Amino acid sequence: MAPFIALVVVTSVLLLVGVLGVRQLRSLPVALRGGLAVMFVLTGGAHFIGLREELIAMVPPFLPAPGLLVTVTGVLELAGAAGLLWSRTAGWAALGLTAMLVAMFPANVHKALNGPVPWDDQLVPRTLMQIVFLAATITVARCSWREKHVRAI
Repeated sequence: MAPFIALVVVTSVLLLVGVLGVRQLRSLPVALRGGLAVMFVLTGGAHFIGLREELIAMVPPFLPAPGLLVTVTGVLELAGAAGLLWSRTAGWAALGLTAMLVAMFPANVHKALNGPVPWDDQLVPRTLMQIVFLAATITVARCSWREKHVRAI
């Protein structure tokens, strides 16, 4: 739930700052980039600090080297967060994060179906949050490429 709250709160604050005068932040895609960046710093950091063992346990048993997979995905999330903050790489970062969210979803399903989990980690709420995350990353990617195409014309 913390990643969802971070995405919503940071995106909303950036949009509010945009309305109050910072013109560059009036754009939903730009505010989403900031919200997603904070969200992926939180989730990427959790791969190394605090939740590492829980994340390793989430990896489905048919996948090899769960610790390595958690490390790699954590690094990719942190790199994606950084990429979102630079307009030249934001589209590619958002596209990569979209692919990673899809690829990592089986771990969320595995966790939800194997043992007691809090309400927000149960399959339906987790799937709905995943849809919101995907909608945000896809929006950033789409708007980034549309903006580059418009500039090129």
